Amino acid sequence: MLARVTGCTVVGIEGRVVTVEVFLSAQLPGFDIVGLPDAAVREARDRVRAAIKNSMLWFPQQRIVANLAPADLKKEGPQLDLSLAFGVLAAGGQLAAPDPGMAVLGELALDGTLRPVRGVLPMVIAARDAGLSKVLLPLDNACEASLVGGLEIMGASSLAEALDVVRGKKKALPPPKKSNTCIPVNADFSRVKGQEGAKRALEVAAAGGHNLVMTGPPGAGKTMLAGCVPSILPDLSEEESLDTTKIYSAAGYLKDTASLITRRPFRSPHHTISLAALCGGGKIPRPGEVSLSHNGVLFLDEIPEFRRETLEVLRQPLEEGEITVARLQAAYTYPARFMLLASMNPCPCGLLSDPAAACTCTPWQIQRYHHKISGPLLDRLDIFIEVPRLRYEEVTGTKAAEPSQRIKKRVEEAREKQRQRFSGDSVSCNAQMGPQHVQKYCVLDEAGRNLMRQAFVRLHLSARAYDRILKVARTIADLDCSPKIQTRHLAEAIGYRQVSAAKLNSNSTECSPLT
Repeated sequence: MLARVTGCTVVGIEGRVVTVEVFLSAQLPGFDIVGLPDAAVREARDRVRAAIKNSMLWFPQQRIVANLAPADLKKEGPQLDLSLAFGVLAAGGQLAAPDPGMAVLGELALDGTLRPVRGVLPMVIAARDAGLSKVLLPLDNACEASLVGGLEIMGASSLAEALDVVRGKKKALPPPKKSNTCIPVNADFSRVKGQEGAKRALEVAAAGGHNLVMTGPPGAGKTMLAGCVPSILPDLSEEESLDTTKIYSAAGYLKDTASLITRRPFRSPHHTISLAALCGGGKIPRPGEVSLSHNGVLFLDEIPEFRRETLEVLRQPLEEGEITVARLQAAYTYPARFMLLASMNPCPCGLLSDPAAACTCTPWQIQRYHHKISGPLLDRLDIFIEVPRLRYEEVTGTKAAEPSQRIKKRVEEAREKQRQRFSGDSVSCNAQMGPQHVQKYCVLDEAGRNLMRQAFVRLHLSARAYDRILKVARTIADLDCSPKIQTRHLAEAIGYRQVSAAKLNSNSTECSPLT
């Protein structure tokens, strides 16, 4: 007898609908799964057999062949366990043919208990887009699945309970109450002493989504400043929240009762991170740190300590907002539109630009330290600032600094201007503008063109760096509530890019990268 059950799987961060076809034949007992299953799917044979028997049901003593269609799509993970169990029971006559408009997914324990699986949000979205009307899944995943409208979400805690729900003997348990997952923000700019110039630059970066590099001696407050950035970022929009939550769901990082992520993520990987952990992939493909930072911030503390080949991976996401990981059987494309924050010392000992202490590094050591970051990568960054060592009066001063809430209000007002400007477009902030947007929204007057001409020649700017200066100037004008880019806005934007990437990677060791 043949039975068909609709299941789902995850490919990258996208859900795919899978048709589970189960056929029973009068041959020697066996259980084969075909259709490009991975090890976790193949091992479902033993989980399904034990779960059916321990649920006081009859397991067919016949040859069982389960086909996972489409057969050319690689299936990964245990989320097809419940679909396979339903197929075996339906093919054996213990269950009526399941509703073709219902998707079934979940992992089975040996005693028949349903365990939560990762990637529920993208799978439920795929089921909705495929025209299905119901989804039966583990109760622990029901809250996450209920984020998707237009579907009836049915939760169950065991195989026996799921069968009762399908047979109509028991009503499905309602999903737990929805709750928003907010990443806690404990840092506040009001606690940062001095560094007004750095705070201003971070405000500009947050308002336009620009990439920023801080350089300065150890203990100047670079890491603390970066930790305060989430407190001034605007909350995620509904569409951004769903995109971010889908990535965390596919990566398996959502809690059992978590739902929508409403605050922008802030990721800070250690400098020993591998290339696969940063960009994504691995034996079982997962989104990397650049994708987990999507719509948020990726902070690289002491960026020259990262391996050069690892940093070079950032080129594609910084330029395109996504990253493609190619493997033998498939290529996975993950979204990766983030704001890059980085910090570094001016030299290995950190004292090159410190007037109060002498640098002990040799010119070769300084050159080698700077060469950890390639020119093409630096050319993709927008703002370079110096964070000097604090004076005694600043450390012991009692003057209250501006709180993050006030800065956040200005940032949100600037972002609202950008949302209105790019309404109906795929661009959401100034940093994402393409050449056509720069040409349309970054028009300069005669004085501005003269200033940019001088900067282009004196700073040896590339065409990319020229556009990035205009984008930063557009953000500064938005913060200033100015409809046009004025000369003072351009001057500030040029000041944030005093030295080109080529100069930073030159043989000169007489100045720091930001002087």
